[in-house]
Amino acid sequence: MRKLIVSEMLTADGVMQAPGGPDEDRSDGFQYGGWQMAMEADDQQMDELKRPFHEADAFLLGRTTYDNFADYWPKHVDIEPFGQAFNKHPKYVVSRTLSEPLSWQGSNLISDNVVDRIRELKEGEGQAIAVIGSGELVQTLLANDLVDELQVFVFPLVLGTGKKLFREGLPPLNLELLDSSTSSGYGSLWLKYRPRVKLTS
Repeated sequence: MRKLIVSEMLTADGVMQAPGGPDEDRSDGFQYGGWQMAMEADDQQMDELKRPFHEADAFLLGRTTYDNFADYWPKHVDIEPFGQAFNKHPKYVVSRTLSEPLSWQGSNLISDNVVDRIRELKEGEGQAIAVIGSGELVQTLLANDLVDELQVFVFPLVLGTGKKLFREGLPPLNLELLDSSTSSGYGSLWLKYRPRVKLTS
């Protein structure tokens, strides 16, 4: 069984929307795109950020994240390990609006029977499958107990608005802490959890 890893950047109030750039996701009038870029990562944090890219040999992405990545990463193959991994490994894109063939080499569309298709991917041969960003898709993964590992980077920043990782309507979750670290720079936290859908006493 392949492990499915979800890796996210969050503010202290749980916002995951558009950490990487001002135009990454302006939906719902979000004005703080690129909030993570103001906090330069130290070496320790960068090592943690790279973990999924060393562990995974496939990526699972939602449409918005895929569109952003497909516009950027094919032009930056030389950036290790991010560009190399994204361009080398297969990418599975969950979308009802895209159609094949997809422009980014190695991309495969999942447009229906999403939960069953992802379960089939996990049951196939290979290493881990990494999910980066893809907030809408992550809601489906968490609700259907498909996430084996949740890696979150919590930055000491409060925005008060924006799309959150854990949204209303998700089933209750127990999060078992597997590992953690604190950066020596801005004091951001890296937390690795194993999610559990049903609460236990």
